[in-house]
Amino acid sequence: MTETKKQKIEANASKSKPETIVFVAAFSAFLATFNETFLNVAFAPIMADFGVDVSTVQWLAAAYMLGAAVMVPVSAFLYRSIPTKPLYLATVGLLVVGSVIGALAPSFPILLTGRIVQALGTGMLIPIGMNITLEAAPKRKLGTYMGIMGAMTTLGPSSSVIAAGVLLAFFDWNVLLWVFAGLSFICLLCGLFLLHNVAELTHPKLDTLSVILIGLALIGILYGISTVFGGNVIIAVASAVIGAILLIVFINRQKKLEEPLINLKPLSVRAFSLGVVANMLSLVIIFAMNIVMPLFMQNVLGVSALQASLTLFPAIVLSCVVSPIAGKIYDRHGAGVLLPLGFALLCLFSLGLIFGKGTGSLVLMAALYIPVICGSALIIGPVQSFGLSRLSPQLNPHGVTVMSTGFQIAGCIGSSLFSGVYSVSAAAGGDGFTASALLAAAFAVIGFVLALMIRKISLAGNKEKALSGKLEDSGIAAAMKKDAYCVSVHATILDALRCMTDKKTGGIPVVADDGSVAGFISDGDIVRFMLDSDSDTFNFASMYPLWHNASALDQRLSELAEVNVMELANKKVVSIDLADDIRSLFKVLSDKRIKKVPVLDNGKMIGTASRSDLLRQLVRQSSYLQDKQEAQ
Repeated sequence: MTETKKQKIEANASKSKPETIVFVAAFSAFLATFNETFLNVAFAPIMADFGVDVSTVQWLAAAYMLGAAVMVPVSAFLYRSIPTKPLYLATVGLLVVGSVIGALAPSFPILLTGRIVQALGTGMLIPIGMNITLEAAPKRKLGTYMGIMGAMTTLGPSSSVIAAGVLLAFFDWNVLLWVFAGLSFICLLCGLFLLHNVAELTHPKLDTLSVILIGLALIGILYGISTVFGGNVIIAVASAVIGAILLIVFINRQKKLEEPLINLKPLSVRAFSLGVVANMLSLVIIFAMNIVMPLFMQNVLGVSALQASLTLFPAIVLSCVVSPIAGKIYDRHGAGVLLPLGFALLCLFSLGLIFGKGTGSLVLMAALYIPVICGSALIIGPVQSFGLSRLSPQLNPHGVTVMSTGFQIAGCIGSSLFSGVYSVSAAAGGDGFTASALLAAAFAVIGFVLALMIRKISLAGNKEKALSGKLEDSGIAAAMKKDAYCVSVHATILDALRCMTDKKTGGIPVVADDGSVAGFISDGDIVRFMLDSDSDTFNFASMYPLWHNASALDQRLSELAEVNVMELANKKVVSIDLADDIRSLFKVLSDKRIKKVPVLDNGKMIGTASRSDLLRQLVRQSSYLQDKQEAQ
């Protein structure tokens, strides 16, 4: 990226406060998750109007989930290829168009088409919103802002059941789609007036075969899960197996591509992979209970859909209060306490609902349901913050894609698996609600075990931060630059040149995949290469002819794009360890007559230290300058 483009993005980002941008992202998350279950409440009148049966109408939910899941991986490519604002407006625009098509649908196939158009927008909206939040949120407030996002993802599917129940009590099902079209249009206006381009565009290449593979894989797996209880078991299992095979093919292909559709490296980070699974477990329980609870109250307790929805309302409201608070706790203390507590609440009160249902009291059911929803609020935002904070900025968009894909899969598993267990158990003469609640508790136990593992990582991270804080008081950490510029061993010489010119630096380390320093390349190395000179004392004036000969310059630059950086980099890299004394840094820079040195911690580069960094630190430590500044 050129300096001008970067300055433009930074200028655009500065036009809006982080709170404003996160508001737009949170509204998007609410809208996307709200629509997951909004139309499901209207299945009965839709069946009556179009003369379709249950197996047909359920495709409004299944096709929606499938369409959204397929679009999630593509969103990572689009986020780095299209400016943020136009992409956001186009995505929300799909929600508006799909809603209008569905509201005016004269037949079921047209309604299904509108629902799929909505799904294409929804699948991109959640990951785009999360990426916007990561770009805009200050690191010290990441937990708070992700807590807000978590509150919206919890509030969306829960409140949609209540809103749909109220609207259907007075209007036809078409009104649901008109209401959602109105909400989507408001979201569109918010994006138009409040959002600016915040993403750095890298224009990755789109591998069409990867899109097809991941699309068919997710469709196969999710279709199998969705229909295993209510359709042909053989077809459902075969579909899931084929989907799993295609997923394996997709994963193997991503490892071989230079620019994969989904960079799967985030999953190699243990903290992130644990966070993804824990997040999915929490979401599975919430999606499941939001369906099973109203189903039980209507079918067994005999209350209306509206009464059942209102029973869930106190828990939903309190979860919106708890989520931001959980985010603030995460910012101060990490995920160590929140996640075990959240899963403990999910487990204990899912079991509590089994004993509470026997009383037939809606008040007791509502009271027992509050800790379940609030328990998930302690998990979703913090665990997403925890997982994504363990990734580098370059991997964050791909981490968001993995996390968002997990969201869609969790939604499908939660709604399909638990509804199936409820129906099968009830049909066999058993207690469907008890079976579903026991399954939810089992999921929560697994989540609790993962939470303890995450707690261990979090506590270790807190110790590292404390140690880092001590080191920053004095020593190399005080002078080093943590956001060090570097290039990968897979980069070309042209990539290195671009990095040096963009960052206005004369040399950069070359870093291997494991984080170790493999080499160092300077602008002098590149100039000598462009002049075909082996001399260390080359004449820089020899570069002058390239200034006036554009074709010759283009030719030399095109050659730089064909040569791997390691062919030119100096492999004997002078480095210094973080634990070394600051005197060692002065000595290395002096004795080796170099301006910059990589700083290593356990063999991996964590920053660089230069002469100018040392001088700035000396000035900051000067009591004379501090006294003079205070006097002024």
